[in-house]
Amino acid sequence: MRRAPIWLLVGAVLVLFGLARLPVERGLQHAQQKAFLRSESTSLGLRDSLGQLSYVAALSGFRSLVAAFLWIDAHTAWEETAWGRMAGIFRTVTELQPRSLVYWDMSSWHMAWNAAIAARDNPKEPNEFMRQRAEREYHRLGKEFLEQGIANNPESYLLQERLGTLLRDKFNDHAGAAEAFTKAASMEGAMPYVKRLAAYELAACEGREREAYQRLRSIYDLGESERLPRVVGLLQDLENKLNIPAADRITPQPHSHAQE
Repeated sequence: MRRAPIWLLVGAVLVLFGLARLPVERGLQHAQQKAFLRSESTSLGLRDSLGQLSYVAALSGFRSLVAAFLWIDAHTAWEETAWGRMAGIFRTVTELQPRSLVYWDMSSWHMAWNAAIAARDNPKEPNEFMRQRAEREYHRLGKEFLEQGIANNPESYLLQERLGTLLRDKFNDHAGAAEAFTKAASMEGAMPYVKRLAAYELAACEGREREAYQRLRSIYDLGESERLPRVVGLLQDLENKLNIPAADRITPQPHSHAQE
């Protein structure tokens, strides 16, 4: 008598185990959502993207394992420059593991940087307008991953910082970047340089020079370790734009005493 393939036996075990756990899973789902452990209940869209066997495995408590295997598949898609397939895998992985910062972070980076650059330089697309359009779409996808990641991890300074970097480098949105960096800087665990990044972006926003000056001056006043060349240079530029009195400038002008 011919034996059943091992994968079929494993699948049967997972199905039975999954069915047995379903009542428990449903009971825990509400508490998990409150704790941000799930962005939403496992959806029909997730089932369609995973396939029946993997879907049951995910319901059976193997969400992290399924996500890890899919992440390996995403790396294969990256090597094959199959950007559309990779984006779809990233959506599934982040839905399976919405509290994993690395999945949101790397998904955004692959879309907004790797896929976008590949689209811009795509030798198979002769139309420059279409290349630029594809590039902007991947930038949008990268931003979307970060925004969804932040919604699932509102306490994460890392994703806020990444959003600021993306808005600065890919969207030229200095106001948005300043806001994201400011939020990141206010969160526990944020690196000290993030507050400087917020001030730098404010300095690039027309009409917000006074606010930028106050931020940079407060950073400068923290001491020598914060008096970096860019901080000093921007402060001096803003002092000139805002006509700061000579005696109040970080480097008083030589003729300040004569004026007094």
